Amino acid sequence: MAEKDVLGRAGEDRAARYFEEHGYAVLARNWRCREGEIDLVVARGGDIVVVEVKTRRGEGFGHPFEAIDARKRARLWRLAVAWTAAHRDSVQGRRLRIDAIGLTGADPRTARLEHLVDVEVP
Repeated sequence: MAEKDVLGRAGEDRAARYFEEHGYAVLARNWRCREGEIDLVVARGGDIVVVEVKTRRGEGFGHPFEAIDARKRARLWRLAVAWTAAHRDSVQGRRLRIDAIGLTGADPRTARLEHLVDVEVP
């Protein structure tokens, strides 16, 4: 596995723990379909949340959230709709939103974690 993949996986692990510690249930990890892949799908109360996780060792290439441009946000929404279509029983009556987790630091286990709630979709 490439170093960037190991870093990304560790970031997703940290994000999943973060959501669990905040009362969310992790419904899916690395869910794939024709449109692409969703890092995490979590739920709490009336919300189903599709989560994009961006992990960076530093900000030399910009803040992690800068990688979530308009095209990526539109793709995330298409993925969210595809996931809900495939899991209708899990989503009935719940609000769908997209969140992002940004991790910045040498070690994802101790990196600065930022949670962006309800990412705006173009």
